[in-house]
Formats: sequence, structure tokens, C-alpha cells
Amino acid sequence: MRSPERWGLLAAATVLVVLLPALNALPAGSPLRVSDFTLNLFGKFLAYAILALGIDLIWGYTGVLSLGHGVFFGLGAYAMGMHLMLEIGTRSVYGNVLPDFMVWNRVTELPLFWKPFYSVPFTLVAVLVVPALFAFVFGYLTFRSRIRGVYFSIITQALALSTWLMFNRNAMNLGGTNGLSGFKSIFGFGLNSPATQRTLYVATALCLCGAFLVCRAITRSPAGRVLIAIRDSETRVLFSGYSPAAFKLFVFIVSAALAGVAGALYVPQVGIINPSEFAPGNSIEAVIWVAVGGRGTLTGAVLGAFVVNYAKTFFTTGWLAPYWLFVLGGLFIAVTLLLPRGIVGTYEWWRARRAEKQAAIPIAAQAPHAAE
Repeated sequence: MRSPERWGLLAAATVLVVLLPALNALPAGSPLRVSDFTLNLFGKFLAYAILALGIDLIWGYTGVLSLGHGVFFGLGAYAMGMHLMLEIGTRSVYGNVLPDFMVWNRVTELPLFWKPFYSVPFTLVAVLVVPALFAFVFGYLTFRSRIRGVYFSIITQALALSTWLMFNRNAMNLGGTNGLSGFKSIFGFGLNSPATQRTLYVATALCLCGAFLVCRAITRSPAGRVLIAIRDSETRVLFSGYSPAAFKLFVFIVSAALAGVAGALYVPQVGIINPSEFAPGNSIEAVIWVAVGGRGTLTGAVLGAFVVNYAKTFFTTGWLAPYWLFVLGGLFIAVTLLLPRGIVGTYEWWRARRAEKQAAIPIAAQAPHAAE
């Protein structure tokens, strides 16, 4: 990594991890104070950026377009949401140890698959393992069958739709269409406390930094070069003696685990998780984040998540709300036609071209003297 790029990433990490929480901790009357709302909003963006990194890993570097990564995001979110629901205990509306929606549905005993989520370590492991295991089963069956290209995209979109329909059912004992909400605390700390929300933000920022380093290590390793080769020509990789299916399965599992972590960090900051997170439209929107920022560039995935979601926050406030989907569609068309490499990809391409021209100037200047 070039020194300017390294220092730029370090500065961005310092701002996100240290500066913003420090400004939020200032007294309420301070002109430099970052409000609790703004910090919470940026915390959501950071969680989305982790999801975008996972999508960029599987799509930008491997060329496998997944339109169902919202499934893994939702699985991680529900794993955390189940633990938060159990932490409510008798502080619920009905004063029952069972979650309120179970009391409404006349459930008399906590379902067996809920009980392990009383444990904090089990919950933290489930956030990673459940999406990764689901991705392993799904990816093994599809990649072994050599399903790729648009067919894989269609299947993942169907997966998102079927998961959304399944989680909407009350028979799942996961809250049905209302989902899980009303959380009071997380790991014993009051969830509505500004200090807790600040801690959650810092944890999300640190996880984003960790996810970025993991993705960077993968993409710069020999395995990462194979992933790029698969993206450029899977057939050549196959005839070179490698197994594209094994590499695609590996990166699919890693990206699913990242999405699960993103979902788990998202839930306590927004206070709710429901089946709408599984909707195919959410997965498609996440792909747009990566396309806008620049697929195949990790910084582009993070930037795209921030840019598009900040625009969504702006356009869905007040009278502009009905026009957001038009803006999102127009943004995607504009990027596809005018900036196919995305924001960061276009900048890197321009910088490479400029460096080539500058390197060619001395050679051109020496050419007449060489002829003499």
C-alpha cells in the first residue's frame, strides 16, 4: 500500500473511531458536539459499510453477483435480537419472562431453539456461525452444480424472497411481521443510555476496521489473485488446475459472516429487527452501494455505503420521501453509464492514466537525442 493511501486510511479510521465519539461526549452546549442522533446515524452507516465489504469481496473481486446478502445480514440481526429480547425478562409489557409476542400468540413455554441465546458467548458465536453455515450449505450446492452468472443472481434473489416469506410467519416464533423490538439492555447495560450507544458506535467502527483489514489481507494474498482471475475468466482458472468452486465457496462464506456481524451491530443501534431486512429490494440496494463506490475497491464499498445511505436519509425526510426510489434508480443508471468503475474506481483509473502520461514525457523528450 502506498504511503499516502495508508495515511489517508489511518486518518479516516481515527476520525471514525476516536474523533466522532469524543465530540459526542462533549457537554450539550458545546458548538463542536456531535449529537446522539448523528452518532447513531453514523453507527448505522458503519454497519452497512461492513455489509458492503462482504458484497464487494464476492462481487467486486470474485465476479459473483449475489442479490441475497440481506439474508445473512438478517440472520445475524435476528441472532442478536433474540438475545436482546431475552434480556428484557420480566420488564416486558406483560411482566412475563416470555417475549411479549409469544404471550400474544399464547405460547406457554420458551421454544427450545431460543434457550441458548440467554448466553452472551453463544450469541456472539451464532452471529458469525449461523450466516456462515447457511452460506456453506447454499454455496456448496450451487457452486458444485456450476451455477454461475445471472442464474446464481436469480437464485440468491429467490432465496431472499423465500426467507422473507418464511420469517413473516408467526409459526416461526420470531415475532412474525412485527419482528423483535422493545429492547431494554445489551449485555447488562441500559440500551437507551448515551454512553451505551457511544460504546456500540465505537465497537461498530472497530469491527469495520477489522473487516477492512481481513478483506484486504484476502484480496492481497495468493488466494486473492485467484479470486480476481475467476472474475476475469473462470474457464481459464479451471484449466489452470484450480477449483473455482472451492475459492468461490470460501469467499461466499467469509462475505456471509461479515454480513452477519453487520446485522448484529445494526440491531441494538436501531432497536428493531423485522422480516423487511430479508426483502430482495434491500439486497439489491446494498449492491448499488458497492456499484456507486466502486466494486473491486474496498474503500469504494465503504464510501458507497456512506454516500448512498446519507442520500437516502436526506431524500426520505419531508416532502422528498416519495421520490427516493426514483433518485436511487437514477443514481444507479448514471453510475452505470457515466462511471462504470464507481467513484473510487474512476479516481484510481484517472490517477493511473496521469502517472502513465507523466512517465512517458521523459521518454519522448529523450527520443530525438537517441536518434542523433
